[in-house]
Amino acid sequence: MGKTTAEKIFDAHLVNEPFPGTKVLRLDAVLCHEITTPIAIDDLIRRGKDRVFDPTKIKAVIDHVTPSKDTKTATQAKILRDWARRHDIKDFFDVGANGVCHALFPERGFIRPGYTVIMGDSHTCTHGAFGAFAAGIGTTDLEVGILKGVCAFRQPKTIKFNVTGTLPKGVYAKDVILHIIGKIGVNGATDKVMEFHGSVVEAMTMESRMTLCNMAIEAGGTSGICQPDMTTVDYLWPFISGEFASKGAALAEYSKWRADADADYDQTIEIDVANLQPTITFGYKPDQVKTISEIAGTPIDQIYIGSCTNGRLEDLRIAAQILKGHKLAPNVRGILSPATPAVFKAATKEGLIDIFMDAGFCVTNPTCGACLGMSNGVLADGEVCASTTNRNFMGRMGKGGMVHLMSPATAAASAIEGKIADPRNYL
Repeated sequence: MGKTTAEKIFDAHLVNEPFPGTKVLRLDAVLCHEITTPIAIDDLIRRGKDRVFDPTKIKAVIDHVTPSKDTKTATQAKILRDWARRHDIKDFFDVGANGVCHALFPERGFIRPGYTVIMGDSHTCTHGAFGAFAAGIGTTDLEVGILKGVCAFRQPKTIKFNVTGTLPKGVYAKDVILHIIGKIGVNGATDKVMEFHGSVVEAMTMESRMTLCNMAIEAGGTSGICQPDMTTVDYLWPFISGEFASKGAALAEYSKWRADADADYDQTIEIDVANLQPTITFGYKPDQVKTISEIAGTPIDQIYIGSCTNGRLEDLRIAAQILKGHKLAPNVRGILSPATPAVFKAATKEGLIDIFMDAGFCVTNPTCGACLGMSNGVLADGEVCASTTNRNFMGRMGKGGMVHLMSPATAAASAIEGKIADPRNYL
């Protein structure tokens, strides 16, 4: 019997199995940010274990509240900053060099096919887009990862999603994953890997694949995984060109992590996108979704474009294409947060930032702040946001606020009309 991608990665990284089904894996990357890691750092210090297993495999960033908004968040940043300096962690990204973690780390070439990756952040599943096993973990597991470079997992079963058809005009990776979550529910992939296959996924850019995998956690998934291919190699080539004689050689090496044709899946789910419409959440759960034809016209107060889901250059290009020559509706405010400094710089060079500002958007530095209601776009009680983020829980972007999740295209169209609007009318 063949193996899934996750099974191959587990086999290759297995250190031991202390209990049946519990597998301790060697880690390739331990990612850290200033919200969850300081708790682990302080506990390690109290235990007299202020050490790191390998400073070259630890990547750290201040991204959730940046620059710091108050003394508490400044203290959290300082704990991470001092720790990174103390242990000579070179890949530490402070204010000015920092970006949203799940956009910045792949952009820097830190994630490779076959890797095991952990972080104290639920959307770590994003990195599975590279054919890696990437999972969000709790404080205790993060401490062990930092100290020993290992993490224990119950080996998850895998659900195969075969995504076929041709994406219609105005429909993007965000619409696909919202449709999938709506289909299987927020518990539909609990403790399982969501492995994405099919012609639609194969045609996606790495940016779109990251969007797809980013929201696996919203269906309960431990990780989302795409199959490494030449698109993966092309994205990584600036970082791996010294390791391989050619792109073909890199592809041959990375292909060993692809799932076998006869792999055993917990279930296989077919997704035909041929008739898919722009898809938007309602209510306070990511599986509460409607098509644009069902929800268009819903009033909004704010539009937010950014985050680890949809703040990459591809996303900004899509939104700017719709916004060009238009203005924000007078009843709404728009906020754009490019996910990384490189995205910001490229968007500026391409004239995209001018398009957003000419439309009336406030353009902020890269930050996670608004997504989790901490800074740079928090909602007032009763306000509604059309957002390209990944979570619409009650109060997520501010106490009493409502969040409708959607693609950058739908967010841009909604900004123009001041209500949830169909992006296809602007394409």
